Order: sequence, then structure tokens, then C-alpha cells
Amino acid sequence: MKKDLIGGVTTFLTMAYIVIVNPAILSTQGSGMSFSGVLTATVLLAFTMTLLMGLYARLPFAVAPGMGINAFFTYSLIIGQNIPWPVALGMVFWAGMIFLIISATPLREKIARVIPNQLRIASAVGIGIFLAFIGLKNMGIVTHDNVTFVKLGSFTKQVVLSCVGFLIMALLMRKKSPFAILAGIVFPTITAIALGWVMMPASIFSQPDFHSVFFKLDIMGALKLSLVPAILSILFTDLFDSISTFVGVSQATGLTNKNGEPLRLREGLLVDAFATLTAGIFGTSSGTAFIESAAGIEAGGRTGRSAIVTAICFLPCLFIAPLVGIVPDYATGPALLLVGMLMFRSIREIKAQGIEEWFPVFLTIIMIPLTFSITQGILWGLISHVVLFTLTGRFREVMRV
Repeated sequence: MKKDLIGGVTTFLTMAYIVIVNPAILSTQGSGMSFSGVLTATVLLAFTMTLLMGLYARLPFAVAPGMGINAFFTYSLIIGQNIPWPVALGMVFWAGMIFLIISATPLREKIARVIPNQLRIASAVGIGIFLAFIGLKNMGIVTHDNVTFVKLGSFTKQVVLSCVGFLIMALLMRKKSPFAILAGIVFPTITAIALGWVMMPASIFSQPDFHSVFFKLDIMGALKLSLVPAILSILFTDLFDSISTFVGVSQATGLTNKNGEPLRLREGLLVDAFATLTAGIFGTSSGTAFIESAAGIEAGGRTGRSAIVTAICFLPCLFIAPLVGIVPDYATGPALLLVGMLMFRSIREIKAQGIEEWFPVFLTIIMIPLTFSITQGILWGLISHVVLFTLTGRFREVMRV
């Protein structure tokens, strides 16, 4: 139980940013959505769906509004296509409804299992690089550059503190301490507060907002023929995001059966589908399983009890959202870097032979971090796998998968 407690808290700390970031994106000027309303919806979705993941699916995955899909929801649908936000929430609801129907049948599970084992491993490696890149960026070691896209960041005091956090994690992990990742997050945060780099919020408590967006979706307004393509876009984006996360993280952390398939996949996918449907009702973009769950799994939380702990951690955010936001990026960055390294280790399990096997693996690995999308990595890997196996006379092997 102690490991599940540590794992659950670790997962929460590595993804607590969603409590602030998701409302910031959805309430962007021009969307018309309320920051406080979306914050309440975000926390409520994370609490209820992560709790369901722990109790029903018995898996250590946390669920919350997905990054990427929230940007699509805001900038492509509401602002780009001038779709009123209640209608956009209705579209999320219908996408979730279709999602749930698919997930209640063996179809979605079969879609997940059609991914070849080599590509499953490759997705784990790609996710590892992806997490490491985000971690290095949060630490300030890697930063944006207009010419070369990225460059080495300045060696600031925050970077030094972040590196100290990573060393604490590495040393404690070497000693097999279950507190390794958690300690590496807490120490930089407390130090930053003591040095005045992070200021305590003026007000710790805030009231939940159940008036702005909660149950304000326009279900019937979303039932327009012209909106069908956008609904399908939400559906398939969420479909592949969740499948990619379950397959990649499960493969990398060993939460698989003897055939290398994710444990209790159908139950996990059902919860994930229900999270999308519920998101539209609560007032936010689609919910999905988070890859940051890998941090908690590596910290020792490998059962549904870990997800229950994470869910409980989210609940107070309905009232203390300002306090949650004080954990700086450079405190969580080392955790993502370390988890990325641990996930990268699975590259040694790849046993590909010939260009028709290696190229899809290579494409999957590099496209995940380069496109900032697990979905794109999986799709490019699958498409190249089918094309190259067909061109080299191995199409029957594709059909047997």
C-alpha cells in the first residue's frame, strides 16, 4: 500500500499542471469559456474518472483532459470554425458516446492489439524520448530558438536546483528507495519557496464554479451534418491517443500479460471512453489517460489503489487550486527526464530484421517527440509497416496480426 501511496502522489504531482494549463487554453480570449468554470470541470473530471480507473479497471492510470485535444477544441473548433462553445461541448459528448459504444465491443480492443509488438516497444521508446524532451524543457536545459528550433538553455540557478532534484532522484533510486521521484519533486519546490523564487498565493482557497460551463453543453445543436467531420476528428484523435498511451506505457512499465498485451485493456479503454462523454457534460475537452502515469508506476504504484490515491489528490484542487499551481516546472522536469530514461531502456527488446521492420520502428520512435504527438508516431509507424510489408511480399503477415 505504501508504494501505491507514493506512486499515486507522484503521478498527481507530475500532472498537476493540467489543473492550471487546461483552463488557460480553453478560456483563451475569443473562446467565451470561463477559466474558473473550466478549472472546476477539469478537476472534477480528473477526480471522478481517475477514481473509476482505479476502482473499476484496477489500473494505475490517471485520467484528465488531454493536452493536444484541448488545443484542437479551442483553436480549431471554437475560434477557427466559430463554433459556439456549448455546441463544441455537445460534439465532445457525441464523440464520447460513439467512443463508449465502440469500447463496449471487442472492436476497440482489437484495434489496440493490431499494433505489432515491435511497434508497441517502439512507442514506449518514443514516449520515453518525448517525456525526456518535455522534462529537459521544463528544467530549462533545452529552450526555444527561432533558427535552430531548440538550443541549450542558460545555466541559471533554477537549472542548478532542477539538476540537484534529478541527482536526488537518481541516488535514491540507486538505493531502491520508493521515495526517489517524489523527493526529487518536493525538494526543489520547498527550496524555491524558501529562496523566494516561488511565491505562495495570496489566497489559498477558491470556491468551485458550477455555474459557468457545468451542464451547459448543446447536445442537439451538435447534431448537424456539417459538424460530423469534426466529431469524427475528436473521436479518432481520442481513440488513438488513449490506445497509444495504454499500449506504450504498459509496454514500457511491464504492465502486460504473457503475450505482451496491456493488462485489463478493455476495462481501461471503457473508462477512457466514458471520460470523453463526461467531459462534455462537465464543461471541458476530451478526457484521456495520461502518459505521466508512468512516473507513478515507476515510483511503485502498479495497482488500481495508486489511481485512487491520485484521484483523492485532485479532489482538494476544487478548493485550493492556487496552491496546486506553485509547483514549478523545474521541479517536475527531473521526474519526466528520469521516467523517460527508464522507458527508453525497452529499446533493447527490439529484435527487428530488415528495412521493412526497422523503418516503421524508427519512424514511430522519432515521430512521437518530433510531432509532439504519440498518435502521430503510432500512425506513421503503422502506415509504413503496412506499406513496406506489402511491397516486400509480406502482406499476409500483416493480415495475420
